[in-house]
Amino acid sequence: MNTLRRMKYLALILSLLATPLYAGNIMIEDAFARVARPNAPAGAAFMTIHNTGEEDDRLISASSPMAQLVQLHTHMETDDGIMKMMHVEEGFKVKAGEVHALARGGDHVMMMGLNGPITEGEEIPVTLTFEKAGDIELVIPVDNTRGQMGH
Repeated sequence: MNTLRRMKYLALILSLLATPLYAGNIMIEDAFARVARPNAPAGAAFMTIHNTGEEDDRLISASSPMAQLVQLHTHMETDDGIMKMMHVEEGFKVKAGEVHALARGGDHVMMMGLNGPITEGEEIPVTLTFEKAGDIELVIPVDNTRGQMGH
């Protein structure tokens, strides 16, 4: 890929990252996904969820045609001090007028049993389902360079 084409592609990805997506009172910003390596069996998606309304809402599920199983996960410390990833069946509450970050080391969308290799710069379609706002369809870029905890 030549330099000009690479710059145009990067500009497109950055514009997608900067463009918020809405459903009802829910706004999604700064979504990105990570995979450990191209043939990894799992990956995760992170983003910022804004509830601009006057009522609480809840992210209750997520799905993607790129994975056999998609769950909402968090990291919890066990009694012996070890951090463990856990499925959050009740989902994530997004309080009215507040922000809920899905970030590395915390709450996130976990995609397991990936249906094929996923590499840097590719895009993963994901549907988030909220209790009140309904579905939000995202196309999330894979950005393995975002390695810091949180964002």
